[in-house]
Formats: sequence, structure tokens, C-alpha cells
Amino acid sequence: MMAMTTAPIGIATLEAGGVDTVIGTVVNPAGLTHAKAVPIGRVNAFADPGLGASPVWHGFAIDRAGIAFTDGISVVGDERVRIDLEALRILGGGLAWAPAAFFDQDGHPVPSCARGTLARIESRLAGAGLRALVGHEIEFLLVDPDGNRLPGNLWAQYGLAGVLEHEGFVRDVTAAAAAAGVGIEQFHPEYGVNQFEISLSPRPPVAAADQLILARIIISRVARDHGMRVSLSPVPFAGSVGSGAHQHFSLLHGDTPVFSGGDGPHGLTRQGQAAIGGIVAGLPEAQLIFCGSVVSGLRMQPGNWAGAYGCWGTENREAAVRFLHAGPGNPHGANVELKIVDPSANPYFATAAILGLALDGIERDTAAPQEISVDPASLSEEQRRDAGVVALSADQGVLLAALDGSQRMRAILGDPAVNVLVAVRRYEQETYSHLDADQLTDRFRMAWSL
Repeated sequence: MMAMTTAPIGIATLEAGGVDTVIGTVVNPAGLTHAKAVPIGRVNAFADPGLGASPVWHGFAIDRAGIAFTDGISVVGDERVRIDLEALRILGGGLAWAPAAFFDQDGHPVPSCARGTLARIESRLAGAGLRALVGHEIEFLLVDPDGNRLPGNLWAQYGLAGVLEHEGFVRDVTAAAAAAGVGIEQFHPEYGVNQFEISLSPRPPVAAADQLILARIIISRVARDHGMRVSLSPVPFAGSVGSGAHQHFSLLHGDTPVFSGGDGPHGLTRQGQAAIGGIVAGLPEAQLIFCGSVVSGLRMQPGNWAGAYGCWGTENREAAVRFLHAGPGNPHGANVELKIVDPSANPYFATAAILGLALDGIERDTAAPQEISVDPASLSEEQRRDAGVVALSADQGVLLAALDGSQRMRAILGDPAVNVLVAVRRYEQETYSHLDADQLTDRFRMAWSL
């Protein structure tokens, strides 16, 4: 996969571009995007020493009221939110944006910070002689300002009518993304009524997650201009099509692709097979990070293209790990897609878990399990058992216990990161797991919206 780079923007350029306000964002363990804003004269202070934030930012819950208090998530203490000036981009309308990360008062990275965690994984890859490129997909549903369904009588899956019905929205998103340096690979109507998908250009891990957040901001701003809002819920309406947030990644060892040019199946190298083996082996323990909200289980069902089975297969959309081999139809080269990720996930933590498991597989020389070339649901239980295929759980309580007790994920992400991830999802499970599907989707339809 080829990377796309964008040069940093200087303060003088911001002033010349009419920017008067800079917003910085962080994403918390519950997948919520938080922000602070400063006038342009304070932008350097926002970068260093940063702006104060309570440790409870890591514990804010999706109900917009609760806080998942733990020993590490407390009203005592203070952290600094620092923006990355090299990643700052102009949004238009007087606004600029930059991704941010958490630091302590002495300037040290906070271990439970998602962006900082991904940066550590990226550094670990580099130490092993590996480089990763990550491409994010965004699936979202257009709704009215109150979160209700929009008319969709002309809608058809992947149909032209959807583009024409929302032509102004599609064109404005495309133009705003281009102006902000966001690479859009494709933009199309999806399976659900008023549902769209955007595929973003591959970039290095931290930059790719930053680009995803920027793209979400752009989509949400344009939707507002058109009198709409964007739902990023895994299942916006009970019984309807869900939304994923699939992540593709490729690996290079030096300048040599890991997922092509080898002697293994479909040209996989030994490292490529081990990377897939590491991810498949760790899925049950890491699933809470990828699709662990109280709503996510409604999507994690066979037949939803959500990857409900822990296995891998070439171009298999029902496998949790989908392999795309190199060839003329794949201009970015061979790569791996994790299909179980949904929009409730923190994308920085999700990428850190994916790449961390891949690296763990390479370091352990983990054998890739048997490839599954059919819909796993079409296999008998005995056939799935013999092939090592596991049905991934839709029970949030099961996922909580698996991550909380995972020495593998604690070694990869660190105890502070795992603890905050468990804390926010445990709050959801204890507070809302008694609700039925209609109640869950109604309450949390706009929880992750910007």
C-alpha cells in the first residue's frame, strides 16, 4: 500500500488562510471524540505545554453523563492535552484542526493515551525493521438533526439514486476533504438506506488514525450544512444494517512486502503468515477493543459481513480477517483487512491492537490457521472445530472478561491502556446491558456523532 503525505502547515499560513480558531481533539477509550479550542494566538501554547484536562476524560461514558471511575480515573490530578502542529490542517470557515495526545505535567506521555499507545506500537514495529501502512474505511448513516430516519424511497444498495439524492453532500465532502489533505479512495452508497462508505488513502499508523478523525469532522460539518447529522453507531436502528469501521494494513520489512512475494499461500511470506496467525489467535482477547460497545453485539452476527467468525480467508467477507492478495486489481498491493472493527472503537487503540498482534505473531513465529474459503456459517460445528474456527462472542460481558484477563494484550498495549478500555465498557455493561435492541439503538444512535 502506498502512502500519501502532506506537508505541515505554518502559523503564518493559517493566518493567511483566515483561520482564527484552532481545535484539538482526542479520542477516549469509549470511542468518544473530545475537543478543546483556542484562538490562533494560543496555538503554540496548545502544543506546549498544552491545555489542562482531568483524568476523568479517559472515563467519560457513551451516555454523556456517566464516568467510569477507577483508581486511575479520578477527579484528582491533571493532565495536559497537546496538539501535534505537524499534523495541523485547515478546515475552512475560520477553523483549523490538529490531533492531540495526553501528557503529564512534566511532559511525559500518559500511558493510557490512545494516540500515544499507537505511537509506541509504531516505534516497536520500526525496532523490528517493519513499517506499516493503514487504510481506514468509514461507514455512516445520514439522519435528521434529531437522529431520526431520513426518507429513502429511491434508495437501493450501492445505487446511483443515493448519490444523486445527496449529490450536494457528496460533492461538498469530496471538496472539503481534498482541501484539508484527506485522501479519499472511493465514496459510495452502502447497503443500508442513507448509508455511505468512504475509503481513505493508506498512511502510516498514527497519521492514518488522525486522517480518520479529520474525515469524520469534515463529514459531520458538511452534513450540518445540508440540514442533516451523521450517526456513527455500530447499529443505528434495531434490525437494520450495521456500520463497520474496517481497517486495512500492509507491512514492509525494509522495502520488502510481508504479504506478497513469498513461498506461502497466495504469495505470503513466513512473516506474513505469522502476522495473520497472531491476529487470528488474539481476536477473542482483543475483541472488546475492536467492537466492544454495548451496541456492538447487535452487529456481530453471521450474515452481516461483520466477520463474526475468528478465522481468515482470501476475499472472504464473513471471516474476521480478510486477506487481499497482490495483483492488477489491487493497486496498493497485498494487505489484510480486519472486518470486526466498528465505529464505536477508538481507532488509535484498534490499530495498536491489530499491529501489536501482528508483531506478536511475527515474534512468536505463530502459524497461520487453516484458510477458510467459504462462508464459515455454512460449515458444521464439527467442521469449524476441526479448522480452528471460533464464533466470536456478541456478549459484552464475555469480551470484558477476555480483555481484562489477557496477558497478551496487557503486554502489547500496557496495563493502563487495557484498564481504561475495560473500565468504560464495564460501565456500559453494568448500566445498560438490560436494555433490548430497540432501547439500545435509540439511546446510543448519536453517541459517537460529532
